[in-house]
Amino acid sequence: MLYASLLDEVPTLDFLDHCPCRIVLPCVVDDENLELRHYTGPHDLEVRGKYHIPEPVGPLFTDYASIDLALIPGMAFDAFGHRLGRGKGYYDRLLSHPAFASIPKIGVCYDFQLLPAVPSLPHDCMMDSLIVVPTHIHNVSA
Repeated sequence: MLYASLLDEVPTLDFLDHCPCRIVLPCVVDDENLELRHYTGPHDLEVRGKYHIPEPVGPLFTDYASIDLALIPGMAFDAFGHRLGRGKGYYDRLLSHPAFASIPKIGVCYDFQLLPAVPSLPHDCMMDSLIVVPTHIHNVSA
């Protein structure tokens, strides 16, 4: 599971088109939930919805247990695995599905987004590890 990056996130769009793995991407379906959809190429993405996020239009994906790993964006992370999102709880609700308990969740951020501590609530999903990208790579593909 990956994400189609926004301009202020670590870019993933080039990676999407060169990854030999099967990829699923989240799609906002209402004011509370994400669903996952298959990604088969750039034709699968449309910028839509009130958040103007590139979202997949491929087939619905529901076999969460078959996901090998989940790469998750965030506004900030800490070394303890806490993640600060954009405030709507979309990823927390998705990742609370029982199938994600055994799937490695990896936060992806720039080095300036790694903070000493990030506020956390009991319902917030923790990351198992982080990929921290140097700031000088920021917006290379934008």
